[in-house]
Amino acid sequence: MRAGGTWNPLWDQLHEWDPEWTEQFMSMGSLPIRRGVLTPQFIELLSIAVDAACTHMYSPGVRRHIRAALELGVSREEILAVLELTSVLGIHACNIGVPVLAEEFEAFERRRIEQR
Repeated sequence: MRAGGTWNPLWDQLHEWDPEWTEQFMSMGSLPIRRGVLTPQFIELLSIAVDAACTHMYSPGVRRHIRAALELGVSREEILAVLELTSVLGIHACNIGVPVLAEEFEAFERRRIEQR
């Protein structure tokens, strides 16, 4: 996870205190992704929903997964639909996710233009 850029520095202390448990937990949590049953696009959309949900509200994760989803070809409309569906859990999903989507989509568009 560290090599792939998905490691959360908030896990450092836990890993230091109990590396075996942390490794097992991370392995278990990433198994559905490693199995390849779900598309990378769907995994990013699901991750956006989880991180934007009112029970989680993890802005860095929302940003990371929106960025990854855009890079995988997920449309702004698809991401917005996920945020809207997630808002059923609490309107905070849109309060967090829509401004991030706007920023990341603008940056994505700038990168696409610069790459031409």
